[in-house]
Amino acid sequence: MNRILFDTRAEDYRLAPGDPRLEHARGVLRVRPGDVLDIGVVNGPAGRGTVTRISVDGVDIAASWGSPPPKPPDIRLLVGMPRPQTARKILFEATTLGVRAIHFFASRKSDPAYARSTLWSSGEWRAHLVRGAEQAFDTRIPEVTHGRTLPEIVATLPANAPRLALDVYEGTAPLRETRPAPPLVLAVGPERGWAADDRETLRAAGFRLVHLGPRVLRVETAVVAALVLAGPV
Repeated sequence: MNRILFDTRAEDYRLAPGDPRLEHARGVLRVRPGDVLDIGVVNGPAGRGTVTRISVDGVDIAASWGSPPPKPPDIRLLVGMPRPQTARKILFEATTLGVRAIHFFASRKSDPAYARSTLWSSGEWRAHLVRGAEQAFDTRIPEVTHGRTLPEIVATLPANAPRLALDVYEGTAPLRETRPAPPLVLAVGPERGWAADDRETLRAAGFRLVHLGPRVLRVETAVVAALVLAGPV
């Protein structure tokens, strides 16, 4: 947690018992009155927070605001709906590395139960985005959608961005040789791989099938590797 994020802009905040941010401030940062913390508003400005009071009720912070950080790279990530524990990793890591959007799509090779997980129904997924932005010293979190089909998502993509899909079996070139750079649409299949109709949809929509090498990677590993190759990190 390199930047503490809040949902709304205010001049003063209290980190109350039970708030993970309080545990971080007390246990990791070991704050004292007068200490200054890096803070921000989700999808808003960054700033500095001065610790004004520490008590059994929590930690009080006075905020001073600046400008929002730059927008993340214009990378739109498409991911076949994975199991919830994998989705959690992708939400965090992709936000940390920097993307504009993450679209999880329903595929014939995705277990339908994954889309019914409490990760999605409870809104838990957003917490992983916020953690990723805090880790990256950012305030911006990507747009996230889930539950649509691949053809439905493809129909909404910007026309001017190159389109690449990772495919260890039918990819025709290494991703690194395509010299990917934003703006970019990057598609990664579900844990059981692309179905034949998925590949047909991708090719018809102008996606080039590429690979990361001959080794079969976990979805979350492939996402991180591909974003490192495509992004500014």
